[in-house]
Amino acid sequence: MFYYTSIVLLAIAILLIENHDILFSRSVSQNIPVIKRSKEFLYGVLVYYTVDALWGVFDSLHLASWLFADTTVYFVALASGVMLWTRFVIAYWAEDTTFSRFLSHAGHIFFAIVLVIVVLNCFTPILFWIDEDGAYHASDARYALLLIQILLFLLTSIYAFRAMRKAQGATRKPFRTVFLFGLVMALFLSIQWSYPLLPLYTIGYMLGTCMLRTFVLLDAKDEYKQELSNALQREKTQFEELKSTWQLAYKDSLTGLKNKLAYIEMEEQKDRQIEKRTTPQFAIAVFDLNDLKSVNDHFGHKVGDQYIIRAAHLICNHFKHSPVFRIGGDEFAALLERTDFENRLELQNAFDKMMDEALRQENEVVIAMGMSEYDEAEDHALHQVFARADHEMYLRKKNLKHQTEKR
Repeated sequence: MFYYTSIVLLAIAILLIENHDILFSRSVSQNIPVIKRSKEFLYGVLVYYTVDALWGVFDSLHLASWLFADTTVYFVALASGVMLWTRFVIAYWAEDTTFSRFLSHAGHIFFAIVLVIVVLNCFTPILFWIDEDGAYHASDARYALLLIQILLFLLTSIYAFRAMRKAQGATRKPFRTVFLFGLVMALFLSIQWSYPLLPLYTIGYMLGTCMLRTFVLLDAKDEYKQELSNALQREKTQFEELKSTWQLAYKDSLTGLKNKLAYIEMEEQKDRQIEKRTTPQFAIAVFDLNDLKSVNDHFGHKVGDQYIIRAAHLICNHFKHSPVFRIGGDEFAALLERTDFENRLELQNAFDKMMDEALRQENEVVIAMGMSEYDEAEDHALHQVFARADHEMYLRKKNLKHQTEKR
């Protein structure tokens, strides 16, 4: 009978090789109901194989007491496999129908019946017995249980067949596989009726789990991967929409610069850094346009808007490494850090010189600028730095106005 154990060991090897990713993986896909139930079922089959392999060894060696104990566990493992199979089939289609509930209850009831019978068999041989020579003999209850198993597998086939008729195209393939699994198991169990000492149940499981792996479980994992990919794409789309909305909320519609809301957020961030004494060195530059009211009054607001846009371009082109904010109708501010902070005096002098030249020409944009740097010893908030820069800007504005009047 060692050939019996050899066949079962082959079935164990095939099961472990084909389903190692499902049996031993801890990936997120293991939380999918159908994968979770299939994992439970495969473990049930693995337990059955193990018990069945030991049965062949004990039977070959005629170890009566060990054979009796193993056969008792064998019937429990067999009933557990049937119950786990019905649970898998129901989880696969996720249908809450009268038929699915009946199938689920039938699997659990069968398992409970087997437990009662194997306990009773310990006192009276209603299921099987082992003679003095260590030979196995089946009793009437064994054939009754075999008949119930055949009926349960046929019921899962009927369940799958009904679902297959409703499906279309490629979606019919998994249903067809489950349908065939039930028929294969029912067929081999029917043959086992006449040949109880052949590992036909194991062979049926081996063929059925191979089909299940190829046509159902791989499709379920691929479907999950596709759903995950779609979910990631939806999240990416939502993120892009949120990013676009954020940009609109923080962007000045006229100039494309950061707006007052963005400036307030930057100020709050800087204030937190100042409070913790973790802020790098920085300076604030404040800008104000000269003669915008005059431009609006004489040429209209469209020309005034172009005047503002030209001013924004001038400031951004000069302070290329600093974020620039439009904080009012004709007011701008820039946060100077790193390169622009290190070159702040040169940048300020060059900007003032450019404005002095613009003042002497017709239709040029003139911008007053004031700058102040953060002093860790004196400043406890950004608005203090801004206030000094704003004061410097108004002094510069008066100077530019004075130059205009002298012309």
